[in-house]
Amino acid sequence: MNAKPYNNAPISRHAMAYVLAGGRGSRLMELTDRRAKPAVYFGGKSRIIDFALSNALNSGIRRMAVATQYKAHSLIRHLQGGWNFFRPERNESFDILPASQRVSEDMWYLGTADAVYQNIDIIEGYEPKYMVILAGDHIYKMDYEKMLQQHVDEGADVTVGCLEVPRMEAVGFGVMHIDENDRIHSFLEKPSDPPSMPGKPDRALASMGIYVFDTKFLFEELRRDAANPNSQHDFGKDIIPHIVQHGKAIAHHFSDSCVRSNFEQQAYWRDVGTVDAYWEANIDLTAVVPELDLYDRDWPIWTNSEITPPAKFVHDVDGRRGMAITSLVSGGCVVSGASLRSSLLFTGVRVNSWAKVENAVVMPYVHIGRGAEVYNAVIDRGVQIPEGMVIGRDPDHDAHRFRRTDKGIVLVTQKMIDRIES
Repeated sequence: MNAKPYNNAPISRHAMAYVLAGGRGSRLMELTDRRAKPAVYFGGKSRIIDFALSNALNSGIRRMAVATQYKAHSLIRHLQGGWNFFRPERNESFDILPASQRVSEDMWYLGTADAVYQNIDIIEGYEPKYMVILAGDHIYKMDYEKMLQQHVDEGADVTVGCLEVPRMEAVGFGVMHIDENDRIHSFLEKPSDPPSMPGKPDRALASMGIYVFDTKFLFEELRRDAANPNSQHDFGKDIIPHIVQHGKAIAHHFSDSCVRSNFEQQAYWRDVGTVDAYWEANIDLTAVVPELDLYDRDWPIWTNSEITPPAKFVHDVDGRRGMAITSLVSGGCVVSGASLRSSLLFTGVRVNSWAKVENAVVMPYVHIGRGAEVYNAVIDRGVQIPEGMVIGRDPDHDAHRFRRTDKGIVLVTQKMIDRIES
């Protein structure tokens, strides 16, 4: 049985959060051509990874590490700018751990478990009692202290964060088969017929990619796995199923630790892994009462905040009035005689006279020319939309010039614009 930490301190003070942020996220198409999925912009001023890191910080964890791999420069630059406030003299640390062939000169990170295994010596230097392993590519608010408490109370070898979903929607997840005491009896990766929850035949318990371990036990498992030539060195495919079979694995329900403000009616968790899901989650934020409350000062989402002037709206004549309705507009934006509706503008966007933008997610430093029209779109960072261009009106025309999803969302990058103009 695990012993409780000394001095009655929160368990989180004896834990390290280790964020796995090396994946590309290929279903986001061209949005991840230049950046890893955790580095993709979200919510007006944040990146996706900020949610896992903010959860850890708000939960009381003061030792963090982020493992990076795929096209990591944008992510690393963001982490250096926004997460450099940890102080060693306060027993705090923040490490960025790119795949650096530290174990072997011909080995990058082979899987999620290997991304931890290759950095065991660095982790050991901090002597954390517990490890909280996190995916860096989901949007949610969660108090990891409650999950750590359950792990200690249950004397578990691993505690797995789980999300309750409709049973047949679980086919794309790792699914837990549990008993009435939340003990996991099997872990099935993307099953065609997911097992139901006890007493809930239409619901299944899906893995969130969040795991809590005693550090010593985790290292033993990682070394065992590293020595197995048949392993894929992955938590979901190898480590967790082995512990389920040979040890004690416990499910932690997200509903027990999700963080909600007074304005949030339901537990919020999103995998914004497709262009449609990404667009929808951002546009949802423009609602009068969105499902995700970014204004909750009790659980802030920390990020790298650029120094920018306030947003500016100018011109006030019929047909040329700078205005925004049901929209989020970030600092440094200028809406000059243009109209926005149900849209989200990131930092430094300029929308020029007579332009119309509706149901659009517009990333930083986009320039929308005079008379241009943008509907139902995601515009990548720095895109220069020419005067008079219309996006999102003609499905066939859009599909020929840009990336158009099955649900009709148009993704626009600068390369696509350049091909049209060449």
